[in-house]
Amino acid sequence: MRAVPIKSFGVLIIAFMASPGWAYTEQPVTNGGNVSGKVVLKGPAPPPKAFNLITYPEPVFCGRISTGTVWRLLDQFQVSSDGGLQHAVVMLEDVHRGKPFSSSPPTIEARDCTLAPPVMAVRNHQDVRIVNMDPVIHDIQMYEVAPFESEVMFHRPLRMNPYHTNAGAHDHLPGTPLVDTIAFTKGRRVFYLECGFHEFMQTWGVAVTNPYYAVTDAQGRFTISDIPEGVYTLIAWHPGMGGILDMKAVVLSNDTLQVRFEFENATDRRMAHTTMVEKPHFGIGTLDTFGERINIQPTHQLQAP
Repeated sequence: MRAVPIKSFGVLIIAFMASPGWAYTEQPVTNGGNVSGKVVLKGPAPPPKAFNLITYPEPVFCGRISTGTVWRLLDQFQVSSDGGLQHAVVMLEDVHRGKPFSSSPPTIEARDCTLAPPVMAVRNHQDVRIVNMDPVIHDIQMYEVAPFESEVMFHRPLRMNPYHTNAGAHDHLPGTPLVDTIAFTKGRRVFYLECGFHEFMQTWGVAVTNPYYAVTDAQGRFTISDIPEGVYTLIAWHPGMGGILDMKAVVLSNDTLQVRFEFENATDRRMAHTTMVEKPHFGIGTLDTFGERINIQPTHQLQAP
């Protein structure tokens, strides 16, 4: 068991987007090594983003997950009591041969006006399935992300299942999957997907070049196994950090390399946080539809501000 010191270069995402080699050859791996460790967030996590449901379509249905004061929260930093950061993608670069790199198209699910999973790893030129489980219509917008510009990858309506007979009900029936292809350009590797109707519905993804990657669990832990012996670059990425951490990883046969990544200064650099500001015209019980007063109630989940 060997440990490698962390090299936190503060590399901007633009360096991460340098055009990778997508070629990878599958071959048997015997006596492979492993990389195991933890991704940690140092310091306090940024507060959740807040969205006033009065300003979005279907506020009553989406408000079933809310604060009870017409606000919907989006917490993109899931951190354990010891600082473990969930939903970070850890990946080995420069691995050109190894274990099978095949997978079925990943699925993103819209449920309760939430997109899941919030973070995912994908392959370039791979199909992605997006399924609507809500009795309301969503609007899928997917962008490939760069520091100074973002370009649309696809934009499609996500229709609800016709068997949803009551848009006010809390049913979850799968609609017809929306299938499209992930195709990055200009060497980009990060995508951002949201609902154009409901900005708080978000998923982020990163393209991997080989099967040697993992997404951290609720404790910030990860394991990557069956790695051919060699020297590689190990990268940790989280969409809220605005950059990556990397280190050299020396992987030996039948050995486990223990590592630890530490992200500092947890500032969400992608956009300013929206804070909850009470306004008399956008408060609880102020939504009228043809003279009928509509209240937004967190009947499914009460979020704590």
